[in-house]
Amino acid sequence: MKTYRLSPAGRRTSIVLLVGALLIWAFALWSFVSTLGLSLSVSQFVPSLQASLASGLGVGQVVPALLMLAMIVATPLLIWNILEEWSAAYAAGEDGLRFESIGITIALPWSAVAGLRPADDDGDEPLDEIMLRQDAAAQIANPLLRFLHRQAYGARRLPVYAGLEDRAELLNEIRRNITEPLNG
Repeated sequence: MKTYRLSPAGRRTSIVLLVGALLIWAFALWSFVSTLGLSLSVSQFVPSLQASLASGLGVGQVVPALLMLAMIVATPLLIWNILEEWSAAYAAGEDGLRFESIGITIALPWSAVAGLRPADDDGDEPLDEIMLRQDAAAQIANPLLRFLHRQAYGARRLPVYAGLEDRAELLNEIRRNITEPLNG
């Protein structure tokens, strides 16, 4: 059973994306704090937030603060997605397909694989999705990891990342083993 992982180029791309996401998150946090005039000291954060709200906030503060708050919340989800891609491993064998990543193990018999479809036709790098007949995320024991995986991909899909080494070979192996494609 051959295991497919990110190539060195795919790992470099993931590192660049991870560093970029961390910089965006740090910028959003800094902008949020400075826009509202908050203190990052644990003991002073709530009093500084109360003082800021009591002084009244203008549109010039509320709109950027809400935008930065959305980025502060969403960027960790992006970071998780990048980390899941970084450690992804696919194993295709006679009995089925196995996907492993950070704390995630999903084992699927070939009868559970419904097909492949391109996930991003407009992108520079190909990204395909393995369409499944069942909720594969239900196999993830940890509820937080299950939630994060479903947020990124859904319950009945698995990504086939662009940076995988021997990616075309994995896709051919999946196509060869699909027993009965989904209609529509």
